[in-house]
Amino acid sequence: MPESVDSIDSKFRFILIAAKRARQLQAGAKPLIPHTTSRKPTRIAQEEVRAGAVKFELIPLTKPKTPADQEETSKKVKR
Repeated sequence: MPESVDSIDSKFRFILIAAKRARQLQAGAKPLIPHTTSRKPTRIAQEEVRAGAVKFELIPLTKPKTPADQEETSKKVKR
């Protein structure tokens, strides 16, 4: 499910989302907001993210497997 701009929990995540969108704009994508105050792709991307025009999804982290878990998994496969 796409998240809204209100769900961006940190400045770092905001910048990552805007940077990815700026790369898309530099590659020739059309701006998602009709009226922007800037011509630079990075600024346009930031405006789009703030306006909620850029859809993104936060993927929950999975618990990393410990060596003991990996050993159990390999035993199950061998049986």
